[in-house]
Amino acid sequence: MTFSIVGFCEETGMSGVAITTSSIAVGSRCPWVRAKVGAVTTQNVTDPSIGNEVLDQMERGLSPSKAIDKVLEIRDNIEYRQVAAVDSNGKTASFTGKNILGKNSVSTGKSCIAAGNLLLKESLTQEMVSNFENNKSIHLAERLILALKAGINHGGEEGPTHSSAILVADKHQWPLVDLRVDWTEKCPVQKLAELWVSYQPQMNDYILRAVDPSQAPSYGVPGDI
Repeated sequence: MTFSIVGFCEETGMSGVAITTSSIAVGSRCPWVRAKVGAVTTQNVTDPSIGNEVLDQMERGLSPSKAIDKVLEIRDNIEYRQVAAVDSNGKTASFTGKNILGKNSVSTGKSCIAAGNLLLKESLTQEMVSNFENNKSIHLAERLILALKAGINHGGEEGPTHSSAILVADKHQWPLVDLRVDWTEKCPVQKLAELWVSYQPQMNDYILRAVDPSQAPSYGVPGDI
């Protein structure tokens, strides 16, 4: 039903999640990021509150493993959950409950972790991790999307995917990248990649608008600065 890649960039300190699934609007409930803290995906039969709570514990200094354990130990229905996290040191951890759907797997690599369920092949997550590790020289967002594409090319889910999303945290309280494909009958990961190509040239301009509007470029639309 869902597969994702969670990663940290050692060069820039960015962290992020890229994810795709068969259901609608995966970006509204599964990926979570926080600047200088890390990134989390909470998936399968999703409990969206898990993501922020794991980030809270990591921000308090717990490792991803201890943060996930602390959040899940007082929760009901954890056997339906799949959670993966990376912190701002590149450490990773995950949890997969006993009631996860279909073929499922988790693979870890250097500063990254991939997780999935209802997969066509259990080796899909390792394929994503290997792809992420082999693309160190490019922007984290692109690395994550390419890893997600590698999962698609390796067979993807048992059925079609319909939504995808990417979140990347950098230095500010809001995400540097927050792109979503909420529903499509075509490949949502391909559409996500196309969104990234359109967004990347403007990305830093939107940061400048937030921190120093007087220096921000105009976009030539009615009411623009």
